[in-house]
Amino acid sequence: MTRLRTSLALAAASLVATATLAALNTAPAAAAPAPPAPVPCVGCWHPSLKTSWNWVLSVVPKAPYRPVSMYNVDGFNNSAADVASLHAAGIKAVCYLSAGSWEDWRPDAAQFPAAVLGRNNGWPGEKWLDIREIQNANSVLRSIMDARLDMCKQKGFDMVELDNVDGYLNKTGFTLTAADQLYYNAILANDSHARGLSVLQKNDNEQIPNLLPYFDGALNEQCNQYKECTTAQNGSYGLDQYIAAGKPVFQAEYKLTTSSFCAADNAANFNGVRFALNLDDTLFEPCR
Repeated sequence: MTRLRTSLALAAASLVATATLAALNTAPAAAAPAPPAPVPCVGCWHPSLKTSWNWVLSVVPKAPYRPVSMYNVDGFNNSAADVASLHAAGIKAVCYLSAGSWEDWRPDAAQFPAAVLGRNNGWPGEKWLDIREIQNANSVLRSIMDARLDMCKQKGFDMVELDNVDGYLNKTGFTLTAADQLYYNAILANDSHARGLSVLQKNDNEQIPNLLPYFDGALNEQCNQYKECTTAQNGSYGLDQYIAAGKPVFQAEYKLTTSSFCAADNAANFNGVRFALNLDDTLFEPCR
C-alpha cells in the first residue's frame, strides 16, 4: 500500500472510530468533576457499630436463618419474597450489586454499551467498566445503575453493597484516575440515599477519608490477612476511620482462623466473620 493510501486509510479509520465512540456516549477526556455534596439518607436504616451479619452470595438463603441481625445477599437472585422472609425473621437485608464490573449473566447485561466494557477482572464472565461514562449528560451507565438501585428498593432491601468500586487501582483497559473513581462512587452513594437505601463501601479503601461522608459503613475482605485494616498500618487511610465516625465495619476473612484475627477485629470494634470463599453459607464463624 502506498503512503497516500495508508494516510487515507488511517484518516478514514480515525473518522469511523470517532463516530463510533460518539455514538456510544463514551467517557469524556476532561478531568473528572468534583464530587457532588453528600445527600443525607432520610429514613434509612443505619446499622449500629456492633451488628451481627451473614454474607451469602452464591445461593439464596432460606429459613431457618443464622441468628444474626443482617444478611448481605445477591440483589438479582433474591426476590421480594426472599427479602420479606428475612424481614419476618427480624433480619435486615443488604442488596449486593457489582457497580464497577459488567457480568455477562445479569438480565441487564445487554444494556451496557460495548465501549464501556474493559478487561476481564479475574472472574469468569466479568469485565471492568469505564466508570468515566457516568460524567456524561444522560449517562447510560448511571441509568443502568439507578435501575438496579430501584430494583433493590422495590424488593424491600434496607441497604446496598456496591462492589468493585476500585477500577482505577486495577488494569481495566481504561486510564481511570482516583478522581474518576471518587466521582463515580459518590454519585452512586447519593443515588442510593435518594432512594432511602443506606450504602456500604466495598473496596477503594485508599479513598476512605474522602468517601466517609457518602457511605454508611464499610465491608472489607481479608484486611487482617494482608495487614491493611487500620490507619496505623496504611499511613493515611483505614477502616478504623469508619468506626471513629460511628459507622460499622463488616470484615470477612477466608484463610485465617478466628483465633488469629478475631482478637484484632474485636479490639477494633469490627464485625469480623470467617466465611467460605464462595460465600455459600457452609462456613460461618463470627468473632462476636
